Amino acid sequence: MEVKRRTARTLVAKLSSVSERTRTEALSELRLISKHDPESRSLIAEAGAVPYLSETLYGSSPTLQENAAATLLNLSITSRSSLMSTRGLLDALSHVLSNSPSPAAVQSSAATLHSLLIADESYRPIIGSKRDILYSLLSIITAANAPPRSIKDALKALFGIALYPLNRASLVDLGAVPALVSLIVRDARTGIVEDATAVLAQIAGCEESEEAMSKAGGVRVLGDLLDEGTGASARIRENAVAALLNLARCGGEKGRKDVRETGIKIMEGIAEVAENGSAKGKSKAVDLLKFVVDGNGNGNEVRDSGLNNINDLMNHSI
Repeated sequence: MEVKRRTARTLVAKLSSVSERTRTEALSELRLISKHDPESRSLIAEAGAVPYLSETLYGSSPTLQENAAATLLNLSITSRSSLMSTRGLLDALSHVLSNSPSPAAVQSSAATLHSLLIADESYRPIIGSKRDILYSLLSIITAANAPPRSIKDALKALFGIALYPLNRASLVDLGAVPALVSLIVRDARTGIVEDATAVLAQIAGCEESEEAMSKAGGVRVLGDLLDEGTGASARIRENAVAALLNLARCGGEKGRKDVRETGIKIMEGIAEVAENGSAKGKSKAVDLLKFVVDGNGNGNEVRDSGLNNINDLMNHSI
């Protein structure tokens, strides 16, 4: 362990060198060590690497940016407090997200945010208060030429941000709902649509989302995903159910009305999730079915749909 500590200190010291070649070589080595040797991550952080890595993100060299961003991602696995306690780190990550010419640096920066957001709930309001980060992440998912990996990493970071309820209104204000709905409509890649619907489901859990969902046609799009003819994956269908349920619970009368009207048309799709989804998916689908039926008086529309087992599903204890 002492040898590893000395190695970390030596490499970190080289990060302050005036020689770009020396810094590049040290960064490359730190990246490899932090990737392959979990024990060394805390030692690298303790040696004071994070401020140097943060500063490097502002540099003009794509190679240095890539190595610094990747090393920060590796350190975020076990040394999160070192990252979050470094002044200006979040600003540096935001700079990369919005300005770096390197897709790899952008991806690592977004993945670092996701790592921080998922690991510690206390970081969510802090990161969510950085509107430039939110704006940059949304800009990535709306960019016509963004690489799929960049979009996925940005979506994962947005999901972590949206887990904190008070961040959802900020995301709505910055245009997250139409951005996500547009992405779902235009992108046929299952993994991206799965992640986009997961974020939309979280954002739908705030009253501010109602108007944005209405303007963007979000309820209709979510309903289409539950239509059996679309061939959406099981996860997409469960996310669509969660989004509709959250909107019904948190939105106003218009949101509830839109969900009820759409729900009647897609009863079979909701019932399929209630029957065959995951435990959480089944529970949400049953709750959505109850909402749709309870919101329509005598339930004639439900009987007319031909779903003979609807009542059984709704009464089933999950």
